[in-house]
Amino acid sequence: MKALDTNVIIRFLLNDDKAQAQKVKTLFERAETTGEQYFVSTPVVLETVWVLSAVYDFGRQEVLQALELLTELPILDFDDFELIRDVVRLGRDTKADIPDLLIGLSGNRAGCETTLTFEKGLGRTGLFERIT
Repeated sequence: MKALDTNVIIRFLLNDDKAQAQKVKTLFERAETTGEQYFVSTPVVLETVWVLSAVYDFGRQEVLQALELLTELPILDFDDFELIRDVVRLGRDTKADIPDLLIGLSGNRAGCETTLTFEKGLGRTGLFERIT
């Protein structure tokens, strides 16, 4: 198995560089035919969220739609598929920033009872405890 870098994911999602996007399309089509899968790490997901938001000015719902699309591709093997699905679900149910949800859910998955933060409002997610 080979892992994907963020720029490969971005080319697939945005087709912002036609030549590179075509290479990704060909790669993904071949993987569908052969049954090959590509690994997507959680840091790549986090960076994808950042690039879509900060560089391409995607709104919250657009970012969540992009993440959901990625989880629907059988050729992608996430290091924690359920984590990404839960980020999408909580992202739609709360107003917490998507990276914060990723942080809180990661702690939860690691067996932590909570994630400590100074940020107001994250306690409503059930994943954080504010230090006062």
